[in-house]
Amino acid sequence: MGMIVTFSEVEPVAAASGVFSLMWIIIALPLLGALVLLAGASRTNRWGPLLATVLPIGSFVLAFTLFLSMLGEPSESRAVEQVLYSWIPVGDLQVDVGFLLDQLSISFVLLITFVGSLIHVYSLGYMEHDPEKRRFFGYLNLFLASMLLLVMANSYLLLYVGWEGVGLASYLLIGFWQYKPEAAAAAKKAFVMNRVGDVGLSIAIMIMFATFGSVAFAGVFGGVSSAGSGTLNAIGLLLLLAACGKSAQVPLQAWLLDAMEGPTPVSALIHAATMVTAGVYLIARSAPVFNASTVALTAVAVVGCVTLAFGAVIGCAMDDIKKALAGSTMSQIGYMVLAVGLGSTGYSLGIGHLLSHGFFKAGLFLGAGSVMHAMGDRLDIRRYGGLRKAMPITFATFFLGYLAIIGIPPFSGFFTKDPIIDAAYHSGGSGAIVYGLVAQVTAGVTAFYMTRVVVTTFFGPTRWHEDDHPHDPPASMTVPMILLAVGSVGLGAFLMLNNRLITFLDPVLGEAEAAQYLSPITFVTLAMVFVGIGVAWWMYGRQEVPVTAPVGGPLTVAARKSLYGDAVNESVFMRPGQYLTRFLVFFDNRVIDGFVNGFAAVVGGVSSRGRRTQTGFVRSYALSMFVGAVVVMLGVVLVRI
Repeated sequence: MGMIVTFSEVEPVAAASGVFSLMWIIIALPLLGALVLLAGASRTNRWGPLLATVLPIGSFVLAFTLFLSMLGEPSESRAVEQVLYSWIPVGDLQVDVGFLLDQLSISFVLLITFVGSLIHVYSLGYMEHDPEKRRFFGYLNLFLASMLLLVMANSYLLLYVGWEGVGLASYLLIGFWQYKPEAAAAAKKAFVMNRVGDVGLSIAIMIMFATFGSVAFAGVFGGVSSAGSGTLNAIGLLLLLAACGKSAQVPLQAWLLDAMEGPTPVSALIHAATMVTAGVYLIARSAPVFNASTVALTAVAVVGCVTLAFGAVIGCAMDDIKKALAGSTMSQIGYMVLAVGLGSTGYSLGIGHLLSHGFFKAGLFLGAGSVMHAMGDRLDIRRYGGLRKAMPITFATFFLGYLAIIGIPPFSGFFTKDPIIDAAYHSGGSGAIVYGLVAQVTAGVTAFYMTRVVVTTFFGPTRWHEDDHPHDPPASMTVPMILLAVGSVGLGAFLMLNNRLITFLDPVLGEAEAAQYLSPITFVTLAMVFVGIGVAWWMYGRQEVPVTAPVGGPLTVAARKSLYGDAVNESVFMRPGQYLTRFLVFFDNRVIDGFVNGFAAVVGGVSSRGRRTQTGFVRSYALSMFVGAVVVMLGVVLVRI
C-alpha cells in the first residue's frame, strides 16, 4: 500500500471556549472518585463503588459531547487547548497545566472512558463479595484519571505525570490481593520494569528542554526541523524505550504475563483500553520527532515486528486462559507498534487497530473472567470444556471477540489488522518483506492459539468437576460483555471503511492513502488464518485434550517459560547489576572509606602522641621554647653561610 504524505509539524490550536472549556472535567470526575473513596475509607463502603462507576460514565458523556462539537468544526481547526494555570514558572522552564484535545487525543479519551466505564460496571458484579472492593474501585478511578491526563496533556512533562500515575495505579491494582505472594511479586515486577522505561522518557524530556527550550508539544515539534540528527535519534530511541516499558514490548515485556495475578477487570483495563496503549500513543503523538529520525523509526518497526511474533509463540503454549490472552495482547500491541514504526504510512492504521483491539480484547478478558467466576477461579483451559451450552451468553460474546482478533471478515480485526500487514509489505526499504512476512505468518499463529483457547474452553466433553455448576453471570457482568461484543463485530468496519478514521486523523498524523482490504496479500493472510484454525481444530477439537499438559518439545517448553524473558533479564541485567553493586560496595568500603578512615587514624595517632608532650610543667615548656629558638637561630646562620 503506497502512501502520499504531507505532514504539518505544528497543528493550529485554538483556545478552549464554550463547551470545550469543560474538558478538564473529563479528568476531574474519576480523580474526584479516587479521592473520595481512598480518603473516605470505610465510610464509603456502601455507596463508593457505585459513585466510582457513575463518574467515568459522566466523563464519557462529556467526552462524546465534545467529540460531536469537534465534528462541527472544519477538520483543520479541530484542535483545542485549555490552560488552567502556570505550573512551573522557573526561568526558561515555563510549563502550564494545560490540556490538548485534538483528533488523536479525543480518540483515546472516548476509548478510555467508554471501555473503562463498562469495566467498572462489570466489576460491580465481579467484586461484589470482596471486602476491599471500595479500595479497588478507588484504584480503578485513579487509573482512569491518570490515563486521561496522559493523553490530554499538552506537554511532555504533564504527560509524564499521567505516565507515572498509570504506573502507580497499575502497581496498586496488580497487587490488589497483596496477601498472595504471587500478586505482590507481580506488582513489584511490573513497577520496576516500567521504571526502566520511565528513565528513557525522563531523559528524553531533559534533552528536549536543553535542545528546544520547551517541553510543550508545540515548542518541541516546532523546533524539530532545526535540531541535529543525533539529538533527534537520541530522543526517538529514548521515547521508544519508554514505550517498550508501558506497552510490554521486547525487551521490557516480561511483566505483562505476571500482571494476570490481579483481578480480571484489572487485566481487561490494563490490556485493552489503558496502560499498554500508552506507548503507542506516545509514539504517534511524537510523530514529528520520529518522522525526522530514520534510525528511531526503524527501531520502532523492528521492536514491533519482534514482539508480535514473540507474543504469539507464547500464546500457543499457555494453558492459563488469562496468560494466553496476555500473550495475545503482547502480539497485538506489536502489530500497532509495527504500524506506527512505518511512519506516516501506518500511524492511522496503528491507532485504528488500537481502538478496535480495545473492544474485542476487553470483551475477551471479561469473558475469561466470567468463565473463572463460574469455575471457582480455576484458570487452566484443559479443565474446562463444553461450556458453550452451560454459559451461552459468555460463549457468544467471547466467540465474537475471537472472530475479531483473528481477523475474519467482516469483524473488526480484519479491517484494522490486515491493512497493517499490507502496509508493511509496501513500506519500502530492506525490511519491508521481513516485516510483512512476520506479520502475515503471525496472523496464522494467532488464529491457531485463539482457536485452541476457544475449543478447549467451550467445545468438546466437559473436563470440570462434578460439583461444578457453571452458568452465566448476572446482568451487571453480561451487559458490558454484550456491548463490547457489538464493538468487536462492527467497530473496525465503521472506523476504516470510507477512510473515516484516516481522514479524521489526517490533520494530526499526516495524509495517507486509503487502506487496502482486497489485495492479494489479504487473501494470502486469510488463507493462513484458516490454516491456523484448521490445525488447532485438528489438534484440540478432534482429539482428546489431556487434563495434564504433555511435556512437549523444546519450543513448547521455552514458550511456557515466556521464551526465557525472565532468564534473559536476569542474566543480562540483574546479575551484572548485582556484581556491579557488590564491586561498588567493596570499592566504597575498602577504598573510599579506607582512605578516609585511614587518614583519620593517622591524624588521631599523631594527635594522641602529641598530647603526651603536654605535661603541665612550666620548665618543660620553657625548655621547648629554648630548643625551638636555638633551632631557628641555627637555621638563620646556616642560610647566611
